[in-house]
Amino acid sequence: MSRKRLTTEILLVLGLSLGASAAYSVVSIVNRLTQKIALSQQTATINISLSDRPTFDLIYQLMALFFDLVPVALVIFLLWNSSRPHLGRLGIDGTRPARDGLSGLGLALVIGIPGIAVYLGGKALGITVNVVPTALDTYWWTVPVLVLSAVRAGLQEEVIVIGYLFERLKELGWGRWRILVLTSVLRGSYHLYQGIGAFIGNFAMGLLFGWLYQRNGRLVPLIIAHAVIDIAIFVGYPWAAATFPDLFGVPK
Repeated sequence: MSRKRLTTEILLVLGLSLGASAAYSVVSIVNRLTQKIALSQQTATINISLSDRPTFDLIYQLMALFFDLVPVALVIFLLWNSSRPHLGRLGIDGTRPARDGLSGLGLALVIGIPGIAVYLGGKALGITVNVVPTALDTYWWTVPVLVLSAVRAGLQEEVIVIGYLFERLKELGWGRWRILVLTSVLRGSYHLYQGIGAFIGNFAMGLLFGWLYQRNGRLVPLIIAHAVIDIAIFVGYPWAAATFPDLFGVPK
């Protein structure tokens, strides 16, 4: 493709996915910073109820997850090779599932604990809002939906921000560091609704994930690590909030 067509494709993909999220998050942080209430006293909720009727809440949750994954399907379609392995350029070839899985779990442990420290440090400094990972009522489907939400986040962010953008920007002739910094800024930007601390933490995560991808060329470990971290946060939040209410800003 020509540079113009390739640039247009990138802008369209971002406009349909995380680029739009970044734009909304930038407006959100400006709105938060211009309020009289301190940033650390504000709250951002990630998984919210979409209906007061449990059956329709479940239907809406599943529909939202499905349509969030459509841009992922789009970029997979755009990067698909006719010959096997179809997604070999992303390191998705099925040749070492056990190694990719263990690498993902190890990376989740490496990222998870410092991530909590960054969040608590941001709250202490007043640059991070109180993040509530889930406000869903407890039904039989609550945990499965939270797990699916975590998997959706891992697929959406890593396939688009790492897999797709790294490939397309490289085709545009961008250098390694330029790609690494830009994609990390994008990752931090669509988390700005959680505060400045969230931007810093996710920017650092983007640098690490991007560097690992440039070094190893394997996308699956990053998807697994991201999903595992979010599963631990989403599913473990009710217990953590009840056990450590002061840390999570929960009234006693």
